[in-house]
Amino acid sequence: MKLVTASAALTFAALMGGTALAQSNTLVINSFGGAYEQAHRKCVIEPFEKTTGASVKIVTAYSADAFAQVRAQKAAPQFDVIHFSGGQEIVAASEGLISPLDPAKVPNLANLYDFAKKNVAKGEGPAYSIAAIGLVVNSKKVPKEPTSWKNLMDPSFGDHVVLTDISNGYGMLGFLQLNAVMGGNLDNIQPGLDAVKTLLKAGAVVVKTSPEIQQAFAQNDAWIAPYASDYAFTLKKANMPAKFIQAKEGTPASFITANLVANRPNGDLASKFIDMTISAEAQGCFAEALRYTPTNAKVKVSDEVAADIAYGEKAASGLLRFDPTVIEAKRASWVEAWNKAIAK
Repeated sequence: MKLVTASAALTFAALMGGTALAQSNTLVINSFGGAYEQAHRKCVIEPFEKTTGASVKIVTAYSADAFAQVRAQKAAPQFDVIHFSGGQEIVAASEGLISPLDPAKVPNLANLYDFAKKNVAKGEGPAYSIAAIGLVVNSKKVPKEPTSWKNLMDPSFGDHVVLTDISNGYGMLGFLQLNAVMGGNLDNIQPGLDAVKTLLKAGAVVVKTSPEIQQAFAQNDAWIAPYASDYAFTLKKANMPAKFIQAKEGTPASFITANLVANRPNGDLASKFIDMTISAEAQGCFAEALRYTPTNAKVKVSDEVAADIAYGEKAASGLLRFDPTVIEAKRASWVEAWNKAIAK
């Protein structure tokens, strides 16, 4: 995800300068900016500050950059709670950058589905929201609603297909799922690359960012794109006839986790923050605002929201997760192969 902005970096530096004076009642966390950060404030941060009287300082830093900062700060950590969406908690826990939660201090852990908290004892923070990756379609334009990832290859879609570059996290997961249904795996992405070449020859386009997808649907007659549930909702809010479809072969997903940074003095307060983050109220709020799949069994959502997400234990636990450690290890070589495949 994107780099910390210069202004955010300055803000961060300023925050760090004051941390020593406000450690006991101030938490430093990262958030992801934009609509996510708006929902983060509404669903977690503001209720937490109101309930505890504590202050929360936000540094806008997406997962890869947040991880880099936490790793660089190992000797003198500055964050109290760090959020990841790309599986960075696995490596962070193995390096001792984040700490196991004490279930007695995070009682809402008891309400999470097992898959969302299975590695908490190892130090990995619990998953509190999930962005599912499926097929986003213009429901008024597609000749027939797709049911399979292989339907992307249908010639009738032709130049109405939008692919997302794998430098984008959602783009990476969509590509890996296409690769899987075309016969590939994490040791062999050639079937996926061959499929992408075929789609490009048929007129598909590649974009890099979420706003470009919106532009493609709004202005360039896009009909179908492998992308995320939350962005399908963004298109709907922009009055586009968008629909999110989970194909029969499965739905890959981005798991968003809340992690307790090691060796910080505010462990108890940070644990309270994580407890509120994984609460039914907060997760229900995220589902309503961004159409993220909740992991708390006590979350109740409206029929309208349920139709847009993977809802319930069976649906949520059935979401696919490509091994983040493999993705990270192979990312550079995959990007190089991808760039060659899409070069014209």
